[in-house]
Amino acid sequence: MLENKEGQTVPNVDFPVRVNDEWQTWNSEQLFKGKTVVLFALPGAFTPTCSSTHLPRYNELSGVFKANGVDDIICLSVNDTFVMNAWAADQNAQNITFLPDGNGEFSEKIGMLVDKTNIGFGKRSWRYSMLVKDGVIEKMFIEPDVEGDPFEVSDADTMLAHFAPEAVNKAEVTIITKPDCPFCAKAKALLAEKGYAYEELTLVDQISISGLRALSGRDTVPQVFIDGQHIGGSDDLEAHFA
Repeated sequence: MLENKEGQTVPNVDFPVRVNDEWQTWNSEQLFKGKTVVLFALPGAFTPTCSSTHLPRYNELSGVFKANGVDDIICLSVNDTFVMNAWAADQNAQNITFLPDGNGEFSEKIGMLVDKTNIGFGKRSWRYSMLVKDGVIEKMFIEPDVEGDPFEVSDADTMLAHFAPEAVNKAEVTIITKPDCPFCAKAKALLAEKGYAYEELTLVDQISISGLRALSGRDTVPQVFIDGQHIGGSDDLEAHFA
């Protein structure tokens, strides 16, 4: 039986994590105390729904979450820290804190540890999300207790609509950037301030310079597109919102 823990304090658990090739221990208090945190849990790193939809959308909407009072977004899975670190690098999800519940202790204490031995997974977390304020669970979205791996209510859009409905994404936005670009940072900050989630494509890694020219007619970054319309750079974006 999956347990809804709304109104209760998050379980007190220590998490061994590997950071910069050194072992650290994170605990529930430092992760949740005095903060507003959105945590979403999923069955496993590198699995299809988790990699294609669940995690990427939280990463995409992270600026909107944080503009509306969320201090951190945590992705939890019953995987070891090395797997979670590899998945974080593969997903390029710098806006998410990856939390390895390797022994399933947190998942068990919160009532979300399930048996997936029939598909070779062993014990894993059920898929859910929760809003935690100062260590107390305010809201949980738990996927229905049916066969398989349902994905209906623990998504980023459902969580955002719960606590900040006015901030739900108004349009589809894509921004092309490159690392350490101050104008790109300015444009992303403006989009977050206006409550827009965006897909970010990085120059060279995800799109070529010739591709950038073909899409925008320019070879500078950032280049912003809203609902398929080319807006331009950071100054053009300011003018658009003005």
